[in-house]
Amino acid sequence: MSVDNFNISGLTDKEVLRAREEFGSNELVFKKESRLWIAVKGFIQEPMILLLLVASSIYFITGHTGDAIFLAAAIVLVSAISLYQDSRSRQALEKLKVLSQPHSKVIRNGQVVEINSDELVIGDCLMVEEGTIIAADGTIVHSNDFSVNESTLTGESLSVYKDSSKKDNIIYRGTTVASGLAIAEVTAIGNQTEIGKVGKSLEDITEEKTPLEIQINDFVKKMVIIGAVVFLIVWALNYLKSQDVLDSLLNALTLAMSILPEEIPVAFTTFMALGAWRLMRMGIVVKQMKTVETLGSATVICTDKTGTITQNKMSLAGLFLLSSEKISRIDHDLNPEETELIRTAMWASEPIPFDPMELALHQAYQQYFQEDERSDYKMVHEYPIGGKPPMMTHIFENEDGNRIIAAKGAPEAFLPISNLTEMEQQKVDEAVHKLAEEGYRVFGVGEAIFEGKDYPQKQQDFIFDFKGLVAFYDPPKENIETVF
Repeated sequence: MSVDNFNISGLTDKEVLRAREEFGSNELVFKKESRLWIAVKGFIQEPMILLLLVASSIYFITGHTGDAIFLAAAIVLVSAISLYQDSRSRQALEKLKVLSQPHSKVIRNGQVVEINSDELVIGDCLMVEEGTIIAADGTIVHSNDFSVNESTLTGESLSVYKDSSKKDNIIYRGTTVASGLAIAEVTAIGNQTEIGKVGKSLEDITEEKTPLEIQINDFVKKMVIIGAVVFLIVWALNYLKSQDVLDSLLNALTLAMSILPEEIPVAFTTFMALGAWRLMRMGIVVKQMKTVETLGSATVICTDKTGTITQNKMSLAGLFLLSSEKISRIDHDLNPEETELIRTAMWASEPIPFDPMELALHQAYQQYFQEDERSDYKMVHEYPIGGKPPMMTHIFENEDGNRIIAAKGAPEAFLPISNLTEMEQQKVDEAVHKLAEEGYRVFGVGEAIFEGKDYPQKQQDFIFDFKGLVAFYDPPKENIETVF
């Protein structure tokens, strides 16, 4: 596509140099620390490890070499496992930080050129298209059927439509273009992008101690206090009796050591290290040994469903017809009313679908209709997803002037703008709740009649004939049973 069509010339070479001098380059810069030193420091600060070190040292001092070597061997084993898994996990986390397209298309000097993403500057006209990862934050100045998957920032798998006329006309670094093309003026680069701010904020997070760590700290403090008191009392009594400083000191240390339950920290740290090792062998990133204890004490685990435990491949699973007031499954031959509901829902979708649910509707239409009408109709008007609750409407016409006005969206969106009675609204509400309880994603479908070309400004101004509900099922991933 020619740049002349956009009437955008972009920055000149001098403007690029000036912007780079003023704002810097498009690099994510994080605090660099020695990973080995961080791991060693964190390991040494563990109360149980400190207790083992003290006990091992005292055993060496008092001549109990066998016990001292046993504790030292336990410390070496636990530290080796801990440092190895920490190194593996930190390498994996470092790779996750690098989330950007290596090259980007920009308009400079009136020409579309491809540059390294690090060379983007404030004011650049960034061109993004379907399948690319956006390399900087920017404001859309031109777009064509443009939508973005912002799951890296929001966690929501559904694509978001954006254009220069909408309030939400910002694109963000690290998000993926789901469809269409857009040109955006870069407004933030590097650490000033939204994803850069998120990464930078992670450096300032203060880790909270787990409940078990708090209990262990309290246990170690009590044991140290008791051991110290006993040590001082025994040392003083022995010294008063024998007047031998060294002999009384060794007797006091021996008695103090008998109070310290050094087997507990050996068993505890060893089992946690072995648990972290098992998790690591399963491909799980274990940053710290205490993760094992935290995971073991968890009673409820909350996780995103779509695309995480499911395949994010929607299939049409059920229909609710208002005329029959019953829910039917897509596992039998459908009657004409049911196929007509699928047809209306298909017309309410994008002509070239990319959303999993719209793909499922088009596939169902192909399955149940031998005669394909899609090539005979052209979309003459579109109302994109909007409103609260959201809905979308498409208007198609063929050469004979036959018109189709179809809409789909949240079932609640149709209640105030359709011809439903109070009793019918109650039936629809009951069907929605029943399908939702079974884990289905539910959309309402409606059709309208309108004469003339002066279409309403808002799709909610149409009077819709509510047709029914379509329910979608997102199948779980094949290996999900082993995960749970």
